[in-house]
Amino acid sequence: MKKMITEKMVKSVKPAAATYIVYDTQIRGFGVRVTPTGTVSFVLNYSVRGRERRLTLGRYPEISAAMARQEALDRRREIYDGHDPLADRNRARAVPTVAQFSEEYLQRHAEPEKRPISVRDDRRRLEATIVPRLGKLAVDAVTRSDVEALRRDMASRPVEFNRVRALLHTMFELAARWGYVGNGFSNPAHGVRKYREEERKQWVPEVELDRLLQVLDSQPDQEAADAVRLLLLTGSRKNEVLGATWEQFDLDRGVWTKPSHSTKQNKTEEVPLSEAARDLLTSMASRSSPSRYLFPGRNGSHRKDLKRFWAKVSKEAHLQGVHPEEGVHTHDLRHTFASHLVSAGVSLAKVGALIGHTQTRTTQRYAHLADQALRNVTNQFGAICRSSSDRARAGTAYSITMVKSIRAGKK
Repeated sequence: MKKMITEKMVKSVKPAAATYIVYDTQIRGFGVRVTPTGTVSFVLNYSVRGRERRLTLGRYPEISAAMARQEALDRRREIYDGHDPLADRNRARAVPTVAQFSEEYLQRHAEPEKRPISVRDDRRRLEATIVPRLGKLAVDAVTRSDVEALRRDMASRPVEFNRVRALLHTMFELAARWGYVGNGFSNPAHGVRKYREEERKQWVPEVELDRLLQVLDSQPDQEAADAVRLLLLTGSRKNEVLGATWEQFDLDRGVWTKPSHSTKQNKTEEVPLSEAARDLLTSMASRSSPSRYLFPGRNGSHRKDLKRFWAKVSKEAHLQGVHPEEGVHTHDLRHTFASHLVSAGVSLAKVGALIGHTQTRTTQRYAHLADQALRNVTNQFGAICRSSSDRARAGTAYSITMVKSIRAGKK
């Protein structure tokens, strides 16, 4: 049955005992399908590479006859260009939303590949920022404008935006690699400018270190105090210290072997321990609990943070650091370890090796302290030269005096 499909014609169709289709007289394959229950929809029959396909364009009256007619013409043009509209629609339906893909990202990539603390940070950023903002969009529907808008809205948290942007970039790259987006897909995070980050150069000078150590000795929670002491004595990251297990330490050799899953570079590191660090660890071992962790936590795991403890002791010790406007964080104890070593004349390369920097440019933040150490050395030589010069001048003055005395005597 064929009729010109118009609004009047569609309104006139009646249900029958079986589903039937009335095809249009002008657009090939375009028709109106009527079910026994009275549901009326617009369809388009077509053939791609010898295979018969039927695409449902929409239900009436949700779309009008004129809208369906235009949709049929548009799909016919796509078919002529070699596309399969039904396959494209099915593929689009298979593309996950950002919220759905977030879970797959965590399960397939983050949890198997990244350190636990990095997984935790990714999950936090997904739950706090990415999913609430972009979660309902299909992965291939996110645009660069969406990410640019996110950048503007996070202007007051520039460092956090930079981390969110990096996470989004990785996720979209994986979406392309895993086949969720077409070949023409462009990563929407690519090209979005990062905010400039000012490197923290905060560290604790010697006079404040003395106060901090005295305050640590007075704390009821000596386990937390030991964690801070170990941070100071090794220059390690907080998660490396809090997650450390006793089997990582060889106190006879004085070596801490950090496993790859706990280090930022995902590489096993062997760190030499100072005598002070070995003494601290020996003391801790003599009074430790049966746990394999140096700093046990709940449910058989390890302690997760030192926030409250650090807030208390840093306040009691009146810590300001060399940059009082920045405050002093636990991570600044790592900078303190490195800064004091560099100030004492230890090379940047050696300090970088001790704190696990694999790239020399990362350690360059301490270069100004190295310059000061070199200046101190040159000042020592300058003092030597000045002393020699003073002695020479004194000797010359003495000689002149003696000559004058001799001449006066002869007269």
